[in-house]
Amino acid sequence: MPEPLLSVDRLTTGFDSAGRFVPAVIDVSLHLDKGETLCLVGESGSGKSLTAFSIMGLVEPPGRIDRGRVVFKGRDLLRLTEREMQGIRGREIALVFQEPMTALNPVFSIGSQIEETLRVHGQATRQTARTKAIELLEAVQVPEPATRVRDYPHQLSGGLRQRALIALALACNPDLLIADEPTTALDVTIQAQILELLRDLQKRLGLALLLITHDLGVVAEMADRVAVMYAGRIVEESAGGDLFADAKHPYTRGLIGSIPGGAPGTRLVAIPGTIPLPGALPQGCCFTPRCPSRFEPCATVHPGVTDFGSGRTVKCYLHGPAIEPEVRPPGASPAAAMPGVTERA
Repeated sequence: MPEPLLSVDRLTTGFDSAGRFVPAVIDVSLHLDKGETLCLVGESGSGKSLTAFSIMGLVEPPGRIDRGRVVFKGRDLLRLTEREMQGIRGREIALVFQEPMTALNPVFSIGSQIEETLRVHGQATRQTARTKAIELLEAVQVPEPATRVRDYPHQLSGGLRQRALIALALACNPDLLIADEPTTALDVTIQAQILELLRDLQKRLGLALLLITHDLGVVAEMADRVAVMYAGRIVEESAGGDLFADAKHPYTRGLIGSIPGGAPGTRLVAIPGTIPLPGALPQGCCFTPRCPSRFEPCATVHPGVTDFGSGRTVKCYLHGPAIEPEVRPPGASPAAAMPGVTERA
């Protein structure tokens, strides 16, 4: 089998607080092949965006990556210098942020921001950058791109700003596009247009797409594979169709069950309780306090991976007796392996 384009192995990222390390992304492993769409789904606070920032090397103090590997095209990104990462960000891996109004600089025109990206990465000269910027806006279906290239972010609608941000991300023909909730702030019609645009661009450019979302409708429409995240951990991974046909983890079932669409007048199904905060995670499976199927081992030790084959995995005692192996960084105290809060190594 060929090596995946991106392979994340047991990534743990968190925050230093009061002399201790509080993990928010815990032993996350995933992979993504060229041209594939992987949807990372879960409630707000699950650690999805922090996973993306870890891959991009954008975690700032007091946050830090504690351990793990992020291998992209054969190189471990966590071992690269900041200067080396600057050559990869935007050029080989691009990120579409959740809110374009904060991601785009309000004092520069859309065109000038795209032109700067092209020049910094050696994709165009000062003379050719404007033409390339117009072509990129045209590629993401911005109307009248030769005029819009001079507009500032506040002059564009939400949908056009998102298209401009996608054009900016695609300026250097990256191999991997990470889209963090790209349709959250948009109405349903514009959401559909943006998703169709991403699908079309992926097909034409051969992009690998890591799509972060909490919307299972988006997942059903876009995903080749799905990774379900809860309280910093991947709890289930599956092909998109298999997940909706036969979800294994009670959390995944709860997410699917909460999708609107029942008979008129029926109550929406909700998962009781709230997601635990980093640093206050239960000792065992983090979903135990909210789980309708919990039983004796769930509250004691977090379950390990049960592998069903064909890329289908789940972390749940309903499907196996596996216990998650203790992982301790070199030189760390025994407390460093606790699933809730660890001492600073």
